[in-house]
Amino acid sequence: MSIARLLSAIVAIILALGMIFLGGWYFTAGFGIIVYLGLQEYFQLARAKSIAPAAKTTLIASLTMLVVATFSSELADAVMPVAGTVICFYLLFQPKFATIADIATSVMGLFYGGYLPSYWVRLRSLESNAASLPLWGDWPQNGWALEDLPLGLTLTLITFACIWAADIGAYVFGKLYGKTRLSDLSPKKTVEGAVFGITGSMLVAIAGARLLEFPAFWLTGIALGLLIGVASLMGDLTESMMKRDAGVKDSGQLIPGHGGILDRTDSYVFTAPLVYHFVTLLLPLLGYTR
Repeated sequence: MSIARLLSAIVAIILALGMIFLGGWYFTAGFGIIVYLGLQEYFQLARAKSIAPAAKTTLIASLTMLVVATFSSELADAVMPVAGTVICFYLLFQPKFATIADIATSVMGLFYGGYLPSYWVRLRSLESNAASLPLWGDWPQNGWALEDLPLGLTLTLITFACIWAADIGAYVFGKLYGKTRLSDLSPKKTVEGAVFGITGSMLVAIAGARLLEFPAFWLTGIALGLLIGVASLMGDLTESMMKRDAGVKDSGQLIPGHGGILDRTDSYVFTAPLVYHFVTLLLPLLGYTR
């Protein structure tokens, strides 16, 4: 690993942890920057295919969704169909006739770059103590005992840790033991690396489930880790598919040694919705209360 890649990773981890611990509008603002930069790269990939998406409208709608999610998860769900309708209207009344690809790419951008990331805001907001810091930050006031931390803070940390474990496990063990190519979309990824990465995610999730006292924590931890590990991998492969279709190696050059913002955040796109619904819908059916 190059020095630039290592330093960039350390800085990214520090910024991510700062966002997570502060919560509130600090977290929303941090994700807003990521969404803005990620969508810019996404639209650049689309333009490489001669597609003309409604970039500004989609960007505004996606950022609006993050803001609304800070107030209410239900309202954020309502923004999605309304924003999709507005995007279609915008494209329909352009001087140049829009194509199916223009509309599909714009709506996909809204879903991929706005709706799915909004679940990170929803996840972090669970049991938030909104009054402990300005701008709705909820830095723990009663100490750092696990039972005193907001559920959203703990779950977000566990989810990030699972993704990091999956990425590191896949990278290290893939380098050491990988022999079987996983997909032509990403020639460096191997089946062996993917298995070790998902296993690493499950081990971290089991520990997290034990700490949070999930019912049948072995089983729920394995299920949660499997969901995160597979979703992380699918996010990576999805972004690889878009880059391959656009004929580029990296989505951008923003981060030294890593490429663009999408190259570093692709593993996070599909994970938060699964974790959020796992905790808010599935665990209560098993008797979990917090």
